[in-house]
Amino acid sequence: MESRILPVDGWSKVVHFTDKDSGLEAIISVHDATLGPACGGCRIFPYASFEAGLEDVKNLSRGMTYKNALGGIPFGGGKAVIFADPKKDKSPEMLRAFGNAVNSLDGLYYTAEDSGVSEDDMKTIQSVTKYAAGIHAQGVGGNPSPFTSRGVWRGMQAAARQKFGADSLKGLTVSILGVGAVGMELARLINEEGGHLVVADVNDAAVAEAVKRFDAKAVSPEDAIAADVDIFSPCALGGSINVDTIDQIKAKVIAGAANNQLKTPDMDEALHARGILYCPDYVINAAGVISVGLEILGTWTNDEMNRRIDKIGDTLTEIFKRADAENAPTGAVADRLAMEVIENKKAE
Repeated sequence: MESRILPVDGWSKVVHFTDKDSGLEAIISVHDATLGPACGGCRIFPYASFEAGLEDVKNLSRGMTYKNALGGIPFGGGKAVIFADPKKDKSPEMLRAFGNAVNSLDGLYYTAEDSGVSEDDMKTIQSVTKYAAGIHAQGVGGNPSPFTSRGVWRGMQAAARQKFGADSLKGLTVSILGVGAVGMELARLINEEGGHLVVADVNDAAVAEAVKRFDAKAVSPEDAIAADVDIFSPCALGGSINVDTIDQIKAKVIAGAANNQLKTPDMDEALHARGILYCPDYVINAAGVISVGLEILGTWTNDEMNRRIDKIGDTLTEIFKRADAENAPTGAVADRLAMEVIENKKAE
C-alpha cells in the first residue's frame, strides 16, 4: 500500500492511496474535524480522470462537514472515493485494502456506504477496520438508504407547506431523477401519500419497476429535469442543476437526495432569483449519516432515529423562514447556520 498526502487548501487532510496487488486506487478526504472525527461514505465510481475524482471527493467531504453540523452529530466532514467500476472491478481484496487505508488514518475518518458500495461490502471493509459503520446488527443501524429516503420525504413535506401551503404531498406531482435504493423508497412514500410521480433513471429496469409499482410516468433524465411538475427531486449523482439546465426547470421546489445537486455555488442565487425553493441537499438528505453517526456513538434506537428524521423538516423550515426574512438564497443561509455550529465549537 502506498499513500501520499495531497496539498489541498482549506481541507484538513486529503490522502491518495494505491495498492497494486488489489487494484485499489482511492482518495480519502477529511474537510474539517472541528466537531469530531470525520464521517462520510465511500463511493466507487469509474471517474474519467484523477482530477474528476479529486474534485468529487473534495466537494462531497465539504458537504459532509455542513451535513453533520446541522444534523446534530459530533462528527466532522469526510468522504472517500475508489476509482473503479463497481459492477466489474470491485473485489473483496480491493475492499479490504481500502479498509487498511482507513485504518492508517488512526480514527480520523469513519467510512460507510455510498454509491457503488453495499452493506455486504461494508462488512468486508469492517473485517479489517473498526472505523466502518452502516451495518445492521441486533436491530441497530444498517443500510442508511431507507433513513435517507424518509428524511427527504419529511423535508419535501416541509417545502410543500412553505411553497404551496399544502398539508401533505397529496395531489402534488414530483419528478424523481434517479430511482435507485433511495429514490425508489422515496417514490413509495410519495405514492402512499397520494402524490403523483414522474421518474427517470439510466437503469431501465428501475424505471420499469417504479412505473409498475407506483403508476409513475417514465421520461428521460433530461425530461425529468424539465418536467412541468410541482417538485423536482434529484436523487442520482450530483450536478444536475447547472448553467445548461436551470432555465429548463419548471418545478417550484427542489427537494432531493443527491449530494452536490448544484453544479456551481452560483446556482443557489440563480434558483432564488427564479423563485424556486431549494432544499439544501446536505440538510434534506442527512438522515443516512445521522443513522451512521448514532451507530458509531452507540446511541441508535428507532425512537431516536424517528425523532432525528422528523427534525429535518423543522431545520428546513427554520432555513426557509430565515431566507425569507433576509431575502437570501436558502443554500447560503444553511451554510451560515452550519458554520455557526462549527465556530461555536471552536469557541468552547
